[in-house]
Amino acid sequence: MARPREEGAALNTPAAQLGIVPAVGHCRWMVCGLLFFAATVNYIDRQVIGLLKPTLQAAFGWNDIDYSNIILAFTTAYAVGLMVVGRVMDWLGTRKGFSMAVFVWSLAAMAHAFARSIFGFSAARFALGLGESGSFPASIKTITEWFPKKERATAIGIFNSGTNAGAIIVPLVVPWLTVTYGWRWAFIATGSIGFLWLVLWIAFYRSPDTHRSVTAAELAYIRCDAAEKTTSIRWTGLLGHRQLWAFAIGKFMTDPIWWLYLFWVPDFLNRNFGVNLLGMMVPLLIIYNAATVGSVSGGWLSSSLISHGWNINASRKTAMLICALAVVPIVFASSTPNLFVAVALVSLATAAHQGWSANLFTIATDMFPGRAIGSVTGIGGMAGAVGGMLLVKIVGYILQWTGSYLIIFIIAGSAYLIALGIIHVLVPKLEPAKLETA
Repeated sequence: MARPREEGAALNTPAAQLGIVPAVGHCRWMVCGLLFFAATVNYIDRQVIGLLKPTLQAAFGWNDIDYSNIILAFTTAYAVGLMVVGRVMDWLGTRKGFSMAVFVWSLAAMAHAFARSIFGFSAARFALGLGESGSFPASIKTITEWFPKKERATAIGIFNSGTNAGAIIVPLVVPWLTVTYGWRWAFIATGSIGFLWLVLWIAFYRSPDTHRSVTAAELAYIRCDAAEKTTSIRWTGLLGHRQLWAFAIGKFMTDPIWWLYLFWVPDFLNRNFGVNLLGMMVPLLIIYNAATVGSVSGGWLSSSLISHGWNINASRKTAMLICALAVVPIVFASSTPNLFVAVALVSLATAAHQGWSANLFTIATDMFPGRAIGSVTGIGGMAGAVGGMLLVKIVGYILQWTGSYLIIFIIAGSAYLIALGIIHVLVPKLEPAKLETA
């Protein structure tokens, strides 16, 4: 694995100038950029149907329960995929595994254009869920391999903000595509973007040890934490660790809330304020730009506290508590008569969720070694998807019966504080799991 390196080629990166990292090279941030791009594509493909919900309901005569069943197909497949995808990523590695995932979900995203019925849309959503289940396990595993612990929350916050970039792009592009060419071309055009990412990933990505652009100084910085064992870990052996259950319960309780925003906020704006497809642009831009700020800020906050001498446990949980409290005001969003007050409350909640999510992913890397991260995030993501399966049906029936988002937003506002309390009980010190090898 030895190869030539430039010992003195430390680069004065923008991140280093801001005091975030030492000037040891920039290749890991280019990898983070590719992960950001992947998350952007992921959420473009995931969100199109949410924005087009009123259009598709008018075209096909769906009710709220019909729509919830289509979304249920996605969350079911996402859960099924996450049962195995983490292990697959640990086995194949991120270069091959991530490539397969993006190829599958891009084809599935384009397949929506050819659906003619609830069954057709459900089948396309199911395939999309299977493909997209590989995204976060692969991304978190990549961060674990490319970044030392003190930078991981920042790196995760940056790449995770790509989900918001995707959500921002959709209201900018999809209404124009739909009005100009029809809703089918909206799915085809957005689904094809994944193939561009695939070309870039295959051309650029290698492990840090074999990547030509990684200097000796940067590799030493990436490996500055204590060396980890490289032996494999029994998947079933992970289930006996409370660290896994803390992460999984956090995902189970809060991932569905993000999906609530993604799939139902356009309907909320249309139902409560009469906002049409073209009118969605400004509200959704505000909401998801706020989420981008929250993602980066939440990751930066815990990393900054660590750099100021706080321990990992206090840093992560303080950041998560701040985010959990910031979600609470969303309970008032359904009762305000003012559109932009509602948008502000939803924006605060989405920003807080993304900050929470960056730190929740990071505590998994704090408690588990890199060789287990694909499996751990896969199991946690599956738990989040199961929670999403439950919530999507609850939301569908609540709306069908009451026509109001009040109960739904009460659920959203309380979930994070309850989840943090459970996490703290299970892992009061975020101590690493003692794992057996296969």
